[in-house]
Amino acid sequence: MQLIDGVNGVGGGSQAGGSATPNASTQATDAFGLSFDQLLKIVLTQLTYQDPLKPMDNFQFVSQLAQFSQIQQSQEMVESLATLARAQATNQAAALLGKVVDINAGAGILSGEVTAISFEGGRPTLTIETTDGQTVNSLPLASVSQIREAE
Repeated sequence: MQLIDGVNGVGGGSQAGGSATPNASTQATDAFGLSFDQLLKIVLTQLTYQDPLKPMDNFQFVSQLAQFSQIQQSQEMVESLATLARAQATNQAAALLGKVVDINAGAGILSGEVTAISFEGGRPTLTIETTDGQTVNSLPLASVSQIREAE
């Protein structure tokens, strides 16, 4: 009998997608106070209204553009990582089909065979059938404490 302990969801219960997790643009806006588009508009406004007799230093301008480019690349990377985390959680859940799992359920442990996977808010949840024939739905992947082969 194969035994695997300590299986948790992606990031130990972190939000990995769906409507509950803000997208990368929202996170970048929260982190910097402005979106990428707003920052670009500021630079263009700066260029439009600068004093022609005292233009902005080229080094300063290129430095600002590089910073904006970094912000945009960071946003894209966050979006890609979130997509990867969702795919990984889906694969983890699918691998549990037909396996017997133990779920931490308050004061005790609930055991049963995984019979279905569903998605709530973009996150996988398990449906198990216990040994006494009871079906339990909407169990989060992160609550799995032990996995073993069905007997």
